[in-house]
Amino acid sequence: MSAYRVYCLDGAGKVWAAEWIDAESDSAAIEAAGQFKKAVRCEVWQGQRLVGRVDISPNGAKDE
Repeated sequence: MSAYRVYCLDGAGKVWAAEWIDAESDSAAIEAAGQFKKAVRCEVWQGQRLVGRVDISPNGAKDE
């Protein structure tokens, strides 16, 4: 498992929450970030590397 940092952004693009998660892979970390229902967007980082961004729809579902 690897440690990732998930930054949850509000509608203005400001960080309003951040959490550490452990995941088996980059794709698993991105999938886990999609579970943050109150965010507009989440960014997944591993150290200084941006792994990916997840947009969350207004009804709390992950946008594909």
